[in-house]
Amino acid sequence: MEYKDYYKILGVDKNSSPKEIKSAFRKLAKKYHPDLNPNDPKAQEKFKEINEAYEVLSDKDKKAKYDAFGSNYDFSGGYNFDPSAYGYTYTTGGSSEDFSDFFDMIFGSNARRASSAKGSRFSFNLDDLFSGRNSNRTNHNYAKADSPKYESELSISIEDAYKGVDKKVGLSINGKQKEINVKIPRGITRGKKIKVKGSKFDLPGDVLFKININDSDNLRLKGIDIYKNVEVRPWTALLGGEKTIDTFEGKIKIKIPKNLSPGKKLRIPDKGFKDMKNNKGDLYIEFTIANPTNLTKEQLELYKKLEEIS
Repeated sequence: MEYKDYYKILGVDKNSSPKEIKSAFRKLAKKYHPDLNPNDPKAQEKFKEINEAYEVLSDKDKKAKYDAFGSNYDFSGGYNFDPSAYGYTYTTGGSSEDFSDFFDMIFGSNARRASSAKGSRFSFNLDDLFSGRNSNRTNHNYAKADSPKYESELSISIEDAYKGVDKKVGLSINGKQKEINVKIPRGITRGKKIKVKGSKFDLPGDVLFKININDSDNLRLKGIDIYKNVEVRPWTALLGGEKTIDTFEGKIKIKIPKNLSPGKKLRIPDKGFKDMKNNKGDLYIEFTIANPTNLTKEQLELYKKLEEIS
C-alpha cells in the first residue's frame, strides 16, 4: 500500500493553521474541480486526493491519528508498505469510493460511511469554492446580501482600459457554459474589480471580475504613466529631428533631441493614462536606436564613406 502524505498533497506543513489548510484546499480544489475538468480523468483523480487530504487534516481527531501513525513509522509520501507488518488489517472499499484504502486502513470504513452520510467534502460545488462561504440554494432571491459570489479574472489591453470596452466572457459553472457580458468602464486601473449581476445570467450570485491590464512589446503602464518605445534611425539620433507618434487620443509630433543615446526618455505631461477620476498621467517616450535594413546602394556607400572618415 502507498503511504499518503496529506501535507504534501495540500502543499502545507504540520504547523499550518486550520485557516491555512482550508485556504490551500480551496485553491487546489478550484484548479482541479471536476466541473472545470469534465474530460480530464487525471484532474478528477487529483481532486479526490485533495479532498481526502482535507477530510483528514481539517478534522482535529483524524489529523491527530494520522500524525501519530506517520511519526510512529517515519513514513514519507509514496512509500509502499505492507499494512499487516504494522498490525493493520483492512478490507478494500472498491474503486467507486471517494477515499483510498490508506484512509480506510487508518480510520476504518465506518469513517468513510460517516463522511458520505454527512456530505463528503468531495461534494463541494463551484458555488462553495468561488464564493468563500456555503450557499443556500433553496431561496433564489438574488438580491439578498448573503447571495454567494463567483470570482474570476479578466485580462485586457492598456488601450481597452483607457477607452473602456465590452467583453464577452465564457465561464464554466457547475458543468454548464455561461457567456457573460462585462462592461469595462473607461479609465479602469489594475486590480480593480467589476461586479456583474448574476441574476441577468441565471446565476445564484453575482460575479466579481478582477481586472488585469497587460503590457505589450512597446507599451507599458506604471500607475497612470504610460511608457512607449519609439525607434529612431542613427542619423536622427545624432542630428535630432521630429517624429509623429500615435497616442490613444490621436497622433502627436515630438521633437527628438540631438546626440540621443539609447535608453534616453522624453516626458510629455498629461499625455499618459487617464483614470476613472480623470487624473492624468504622463507619457514617457523611451528611445531605441534601430539600424536600417535593406539599404539602397547609395545609402550603403554613404555608410562606407562614414566608416572610412571615422
